Amino acid sequence: MTPTFEKQILVAGVGNAWLQDDAFGGECARRLEAAGVPSGVTVMDFGTGGLDLAYEIMRGYDALVIIDASRRGGEPGTLYVIEPSMAEIASSIEDGDAINPHGMDPHTVLRFVNAFGGFSGRVVVIGCEPGEVDDVGLGLTAPVEAAVERALAMVRETIDELRTDAAYAG
Repeated sequence: MTPTFEKQILVAGVGNAWLQDDAFGGECARRLEAAGVPSGVTVMDFGTGGLDLAYEIMRGYDALVIIDASRRGGEPGTLYVIEPSMAEIASSIEDGDAINPHGMDPHTVLRFVNAFGGFSGRVVVIGCEPGEVDDVGLGLTAPVEAAVERALAMVRETIDELRTDAAYAG
């Protein structure tokens, strides 16, 4: 199905390149950008720049795909597709809540964006169970490195879906 207007989709790699498997999101973003993406799709590696990500989201996108390491209890290299509910995204920032602009995880970024104008688009997280993220070190561990190409295939499928009008129906 051809979209009636070109959807604007932000693909955001997040994570700390100095903490081994936490660099998963950035590595995926770099490879995806190098391979090329369809018109209307913007790919960026935000690293740990949660505030930068928040400001970019506020530019106005139809959808956001976040690629990140995500501890969910599986074996390292296990991939997850997570679609947070609007209720999770809409949880507000209360008076007195402190937000560290240098430590904004994706959930906090979405709460921040919601508090300052909102985001009504679709959000999909492609997560990878990390092995090592607690010690300083460069490079992904073998199980997470092996998951990168599978994750990129999932991201491409997600982009293809999000480029259709049907992805926003209902």
